[in-house]
Amino acid sequence: MIRRLAPTLAAALARARQPFLAVLPVVLLGGALAAGISAWRMERANAGIAAIEAGRDMPVEADAPAPLLLARILQLARRGGTEEAEGLIDALAAEGEPSLVARARYALANARLRRAFTHIERSELDPAGPLINLARQDYRRALQLRPDFWDAKFNLDVASRLIRDFPEFDRQIGDEMKAEPKKIWTDIPGQPRGAP
Repeated sequence: MIRRLAPTLAAALARARQPFLAVLPVVLLGGALAAGISAWRMERANAGIAAIEAGRDMPVEADAPAPLLLARILQLARRGGTEEAEGLIDALAAEGEPSLVARARYALANARLRRAFTHIERSELDPAGPLINLARQDYRRALQLRPDFWDAKFNLDVASRLIRDFPEFDRQIGDEMKAEPKKIWTDIPGQPRGAP
């Protein structure tokens, strides 16, 4: 019985190999084509990154490779195009590379903080406040993605010192604070919280 299985097994392997050998050139051609397209896209992305780093204003599609998206975001942040950069950061986040997204958020926060400092130097404090708050949010998002990002920690500290967080403080009124009498009674430390 062992002798009968050996020739049958060899014949079965030979029959199974014939369709595989017929399909092999097609598979190899498809693989070579995919590798060629990937190399072409990489070369285009590298050329785009080089053009952006040379200072050319080159629009980038949202489905571009992640390094090209990051280069465009950094360029926009240097030039102050925070609105367009925000949309590209969302596309970069879809790529799923947290370290690149953290760098992009950091660059966007720096751009906003620079604009805020420009307003502060001109004594325009009202438009500076929202920019500082947006910068702090972006620094926090960068730190959520990369907790060891020391530059983002330092800049968050600087931005946080410019505008403090007062949760119950109404900034529109200035130094005055509106409060309801019932709320004051419950917020005073050391006072009873129930009815007398």
